[in-house]
Amino acid sequence: MYDYKEKYGQYLTRVEARIEKFYSDTRCKPEILDESIKYSLKSGGKRFRPVLMLASADLVGANECGVEDYALALELIHTYSLIHDDLPEMDNDDYRRGRPSNHKVFGAGNAVLAGDGLLNTAYYMLFERCEDGKLFADAAKFMCDCAGVKGMIAGQSADLYSAEKGIKDADILDFIVKNKTGKLISAATAVPAILAGGRYFPELRQFGEDLGRLFQLTDDVLDEEGKFEKLGKTAGKDKDENKLTYVTFYGVDQCRVLADIMCSRCLGILEGIDGDTQFLRDIVNFVRYREA
Repeated sequence: MYDYKEKYGQYLTRVEARIEKFYSDTRCKPEILDESIKYSLKSGGKRFRPVLMLASADLVGANECGVEDYALALELIHTYSLIHDDLPEMDNDDYRRGRPSNHKVFGAGNAVLAGDGLLNTAYYMLFERCEDGKLFADAAKFMCDCAGVKGMIAGQSADLYSAEKGIKDADILDFIVKNKTGKLISAATAVPAILAGGRYFPELRQFGEDLGRLFQLTDDVLDEEGKFEKLGKTAGKDKDENKLTYVTFYGVDQCRVLADIMCSRCLGILEGIDGDTQFLRDIVNFVRYREA
């Protein structure tokens, strides 16, 4: 009988096994670089994005394509982004997942290098898979684009700029969320579609972007109302730092309404996909009602 938590655990086991292999295969010098990279990568978390990728691969039949390598690359990119995001020059957070942020343990310079190392290693892994054929190269290209200056980095830049200038604009807010959060989540759902020859690519790319919006809506509400004990990071910083977020623009109550709308949109996309979408439906509901 299907059980969401059990199924999530099965995907998580596959993700952790691939990460463990990465640990054993990777020995960086000097030792502080090795320690700082693995400190953040080993800090736990739900591994939401790689789990989502494996589940999407199951849906479109791409699990025979070595999708674990893409899932690992995605987690390396996500972890690099968290290290840099916590830096004093960015979001300036001293905690991540209940532990001191990388720069609080190893210093800002080493944290930058750890993030750079994770990103470059992820790209190296993706470049290696390009040798397997055009679909693999297209999948790698898509993921790199999601992480780059037309994706996550663009969103982060707009996030910093809007806070500095005190900008309050709905279109800029959507640009920030679509790129800073949504692009990596869309990579998790769209890359398997590419590996499967484009099966449901437009639907799964849009599903990932909308799921990213839903993720950010709940994240912004949690930043306003959540507690450190559950979040594992400092709450209430968005308002203090004049960030343009869903909550600072719309308010908490309207964010809950928007989250319900976005949840329905995600579920509606899945209704148009032929296959067993139950786990992805449960993921949507988990994101909508998560508490951390």
